Amino acid sequence: MGSCLAKHILVMIQTARMKLAVPPEPETPPPASAPEPAPTPSNCAYWIIAALILAVGLFLRIVPWAGFNGTGFDEALYRDNVIKLDKAGLFNYPVICQLYLQDQRKPDVITKLPPTRFFYIYASWMWKRLEFGDAPPIPARTEQFAQRDPALLSLHRVACLFSCLGLIVSGVAAWRILGLRAMPAVLALMAFSPLQIHFAQHALIDGVFTFWAVLNLWLLWENLQRPNSRGFLTAFALGLAGMVITKENSFFVYIALCGLVAVNRWAKFGHVTKRLLIAGIAGPALGVIALVLLAGGPQPFWDIYHLLVSKAQTLDYAIKTGDGPWYRYLVDLLLISPLILVLAIGGVFSQVRGHRAYVYLVAFVGFSYAIMCNIRYGMNLRYASIWDLPLRALASAQVSAIALRFGKWQSVTVAAAIAALCVYDLRQYSLFFVDNRLYELVTGGLLWSLKILK
Repeated sequence: MGSCLAKHILVMIQTARMKLAVPPEPETPPPASAPEPAPTPSNCAYWIIAALILAVGLFLRIVPWAGFNGTGFDEALYRDNVIKLDKAGLFNYPVICQLYLQDQRKPDVITKLPPTRFFYIYASWMWKRLEFGDAPPIPARTEQFAQRDPALLSLHRVACLFSCLGLIVSGVAAWRILGLRAMPAVLALMAFSPLQIHFAQHALIDGVFTFWAVLNLWLLWENLQRPNSRGFLTAFALGLAGMVITKENSFFVYIALCGLVAVNRWAKFGHVTKRLLIAGIAGPALGVIALVLLAGGPQPFWDIYHLLVSKAQTLDYAIKTGDGPWYRYLVDLLLISPLILVLAIGGVFSQVRGHRAYVYLVAFVGFSYAIMCNIRYGMNLRYASIWDLPLRALASAQVSAIALRFGKWQSVTVAAAIAALCVYDLRQYSLFFVDNRLYELVTGGLLWSLKILK
């Protein structure tokens, strides 16, 4: 019996492999949720630099230091409209438009700025009501009239406010279109732009209009990148409406924006959707409807613009200073910011290929320039302010491209070059608008300031 049991055990040992028991694996704790990544030091540095640049740019706009302290022709006309609105009230705005038509229909009266530039007039009137209340206008021959008149001060402060807002929007647009790394340099060049500082120092509408133009250029880009975003679509429509009720030059910007949408099929900026097209039509339509109601109906609205265009063709000042060849704007830009223009032209050739963001900016300038350079007796450097952001973005990109040759010193080279450009533009502002007390931006005045004409 014992021998049989031994045999069975021996057979089992030879035929079956022994299996060792696998010890249980220790329970692994669940993975801890990863904390949100903190902004990298480099990103923080970009934002800190941008904040410092913005502070300097706002300082240059807010602190009064222009050489010309009088009242310009346009400023006096805007002041008259603010005073009329203060007396008549908003609901009687059609009466103000009728007074304008009665005045402009007289053959011996020169062309004047229309009351349909409603946004600037209304915003200045609101400022006047908030700060000065019912304070009456000061007689024009009063000592320090420009520094004491409530309506003129309100116009100046609104112009300064929107010049500051325009700088902020330019920085945001540079960040969203070109990226965070490009934003500080572009913002710096915009902060020291002689044109933008000039607009902030006077009661001129051009800084207000530039704000709307840059805002809509940025918002169109956002809608192309993020199709059907309700917030961006609404903002774009309202931005277009605001631009329309600010100045009739909105037509040029709108055509340029339409051109960007039209070439998107080949340029691949983003996605054009039906909702974007609807917003692009509804916004300007809303602005036009508002102006028609303010003018008192379609016929007064049409008559205002018809008289403005027809009488502008006979204005001696426009005939003498607003004409020229198609490259007139290039000449004026070369006189006031030569380094920026030369670098921007270089940037067109070095940055456009393979960079759709720069193609977008160049196309905007191209479409609007093609119209604006063909307006008879209607060319002025003030209108070129809508190209400041694209040109300075291209100039900044060209500086970065040149700095690639300096290897590890690239960042230092870019910073030094941008700083030098800012100092040069500040010197240009001082030369034109402080030392020579320039107010109107006509070619003759620029040449005289540069001692080319004497």
